[in-house]
Amino acid sequence: MENGKIKKSRAPAPARRKVPARPKSLYSQDELREIFRRFSIQRPEPKGELEHVNPFTLVVAVALSAQATDAGVNKATRALFKVADTPQKMLALGEEKLREYIKTIGLYRNKAKNVIALSQMLIDRFGGDVPRTREELVMLPGVGRKTANVVLSMAFGQSTMAVDTHIFRIANRLRLAPGKTPDEVEDKLVRLIPDEYLYHAHHWLILHGRYCCKARKPECERCVIADLCKAPEKTCDVPAPLVELPPQLYGPTP
Repeated sequence: MENGKIKKSRAPAPARRKVPARPKSLYSQDELREIFRRFSIQRPEPKGELEHVNPFTLVVAVALSAQATDAGVNKATRALFKVADTPQKMLALGEEKLREYIKTIGLYRNKAKNVIALSQMLIDRFGGDVPRTREELVMLPGVGRKTANVVLSMAFGQSTMAVDTHIFRIANRLRLAPGKTPDEVEDKLVRLIPDEYLYHAHHWLILHGRYCCKARKPECERCVIADLCKAPEKTCDVPAPLVELPPQLYGPTP
């Protein structure tokens, strides 16, 4: 107190939220927006190609897909998910019988152990439900960051970037978000892709890499972003006609 007056203390200024800086890119924001605008016209509702009936079967399918093709996983899981579409049913099936269902998939013995273990953990720690956070998902045996991101996106509608081999390849090839690791590529893509396109972006990039910008020989003449692409090895500067693709080209056939 000074001269009979009470000094009023100033309330601290609210902390400013740190907005991640946009990484350096060869593409301008307008170019990035145009790339994903075209993808959105070509595939308005992109879908993952792993067949599943609920969040649990999605977790299992994605875990099984490591170093395997989606088509190969689907072939094995169609029969499996008819008898084991919950953690409880998967445990009742048991590891030995599970191996018989998935023996056509690479590394099937280790994957069978992980599926049984993750089913047990889902029951013990999460009441049989698939958790909705990345931190909890990666606790499950056989579930890494990519699997967690796929589940968060496809099962729970969250905007994530699941960097698989296709995305990692074309992010570097196109110089879209070059990085030495999937995590580095993921971080850059999340910060570069315009917000309005982020939810579907990982499916657009996966499908573009799978069906157009192929690993051995990219089909540049079929590419809708050929004029914008900054890949040194591209063979065409004229974009393909921008038309919507038939659904069967980017989703599992009925």
